[in-house]
Amino acid sequence: MSLLAVHELAVARGGLRAVEGLSFSLDAGRALILRGPNGIGKTTLLRSVAGLQPPAGGRVEIAPESVAYAAHADGLKSALSVVENLRFWANIFGQPDIAPALDAMNLRELAERPAGALSAGQKRRLGLARLLVTGRPLWVLDEPTVSLDAESVALFAGLVRAHLGQGGAALIATHIDLGLPEAEILDLGPYRARLGDRQNAPKSFNEAFA
Repeated sequence: MSLLAVHELAVARGGLRAVEGLSFSLDAGRALILRGPNGIGKTTLLRSVAGLQPPAGGRVEIAPESVAYAAHADGLKSALSVVENLRFWANIFGQPDIAPALDAMNLRELAERPAGALSAGQKRRLGLARLLVTGRPLWVLDEPTVSLDAESVALFAGLVRAHLGQGGAALIATHIDLGLPEAEILDLGPYRARLGDRQNAPKSFNEAFA
């Protein structure tokens, strides 16, 4: 079953087309890793897939409320504890049990610590643990391992692998090897927009966040 289908997609950053003519699909149980040099448009592409900014062309077919998006910001409330942060998001998404999220990213010992007192790596682990309380089948992830040490990267890879095993899917932009041999690689290099298309692209409504 396809959770995501992209048809002749073009995305723009800073008023210029970055990627164009991109088509792919992502089935349940599959992971797709986006690769390409800095500035090619990986973040912009992910934001367009997640519905956070309109594409410059083409279309994205995706079921409503099926995407969990995680990017550079961890989306945490610093005054709340680890448990309180997870409960906050679990209540939003209607997922009553946060125990699997605590265990998956090794957060038990930090459960009562305020998020504002966590290290960068611990905040990232908490931010990624939020994925489990969304109940969403498609994870769209932008450089999810930033600030993580090798042990935490392995935890995250296990998190993704378990999600795929339960019929989920993941679209991930990352420069590192996540240890997911089953993941497919999509190089965006061949889809870099031609110069003329870059010059004529419409401006995005939220370019500052692309």
